[in-house]
Amino acid sequence: MKKKWIIALGMTVITILGLGVKFYMDEEKLNKEMKQVVYSDEAKEVFEKRLTNLDAKAFTKEGIIQSYEINKESIERNPMGGINVTLIINKDLEWNVTYTLGKHNGKLDGGGASISKDLTKKLELKGS
Repeated sequence: MKKKWIIALGMTVITILGLGVKFYMDEEKLNKEMKQVVYSDEAKEVFEKRLTNLDAKAFTKEGIIQSYEINKESIERNPMGGINVTLIINKDLEWNVTYTLGKHNGKLDGGGASISKDLTKKLELKGS
């Protein structure tokens, strides 16, 4: 009788460990896929188009927005669908824009955006 309990307990522990490893591996795969999307050329086009909408002279000498980089720690799955990602503007952590990337009609597009207070003031956007 004791041997049956030990076998049952062992099988339960192995099953729980197996499920834990599976969930971990699925999460890692999802994170890798999200990073591939965020660092793709298609995403770069979306980012640059959206930043140009904020600053018509972006990426020129006259523009406020000169450059951006992706905050790799910010990449995460949005519970409502898509990928949340934060762009750091001009290497200034106080200037950032957070976008929700998603596929619409098979094409990658930026959804909602959240612009930092400091960048909003500098760009003289409403709501600053």
